[in-house]
Amino acid sequence: MRWRWFLAGAISFPLVAGAVAWMVLKTGANGWSARMPPTRLEAFLAAQARSLSMPAAAMQRTNPVSESPAVLAEARAHWADHCAVCHANDGSGETPMGKQMFPPAPDMRQPATRRRTDGELFYVIENGIRLTGMPGWGGAGDRETDSWKLVRFIRHLPQLTTQELQEMEALNPKSPDELKEEQEEKEFLNGGQPHEHTTHRQH
Repeated sequence: MRWRWFLAGAISFPLVAGAVAWMVLKTGANGWSARMPPTRLEAFLAAQARSLSMPAAAMQRTNPVSESPAVLAEARAHWADHCAVCHANDGSGETPMGKQMFPPAPDMRQPATRRRTDGELFYVIENGIRLTGMPGWGGAGDRETDSWKLVRFIRHLPQLTTQELQEMEALNPKSPDELKEEQEEKEFLNGGQPHEHTTHRQH
């Protein structure tokens, strides 16, 4: 038995050492900039580390929240207000914040997310993922229920309708400039004039 472990170590050690040496050389050439896309090796090692850090008991947990229109509506509003800034309303990750992360926010409609168990998705929402931009939002009581509702919504992402996306856009956090622009549009549609036009006439 010992010779098998020795043989496995003798084979794997040069591979690991070579991979580490390659990463060191690549880092020396490109630095640690988060603007560089992750290499395949980095993506592989990150995926393996995430899988190894996931407790077996967490993977086997089942969602105690039943799917219903009310649950999806509540989770949809929560996602639009808290999660969409990185993950986008449709889960694509196509936002300025999501794309600038290292690694970038994943497209949660793809198989890499779809094949995760409900327990795994819940664990990530509650505890985050180290060395990424994903924080842990865990807490006792209602927060756990909210996380389970978000798991239901993540399962629903590929079926989002145009109407649902429009509703979410109205719930997305707005910057002061965006709020000002929306107010000016409302005033204009109600028969008023945009502020910049009014100011121009006063001069």
